[in-house]
Amino acid sequence: MKAALVYWHKARLQGRYILEMEIYRIGKSSKYRDGVKYGLILMDPQSGKRVLMDNHHPKGPHIHLDNQEIPYQYVDEEKLIQDFKNLVLTHMEVKI
Repeated sequence: MKAALVYWHKARLQGRYILEMEIYRIGKSSKYRDGVKYGLILMDPQSGKRVLMDNHHPKGPHIHLDNQEIPYQYVDEEKLIQDFKNLVLTHMEVKI
């Protein structure tokens, strides 16, 4: 199956933060059990702080909060985006 873009958004927030969110449907496989590949990031180039959610192989779904990495339980695209927004608000005090 060819990758199908489900969601994409890129912006600069408050003249400081870099936001990029992309979600693709790629078909289920041993590398991507949910049939989705995603990367959502908000980064502050000045401080180096970041929130990143991705699911690349071989790690599967996980979250980066600065240099800390924690597992993530993917449910669906809607929850992924909401969880990302919540993490950005709590970790970086930025509302998306």
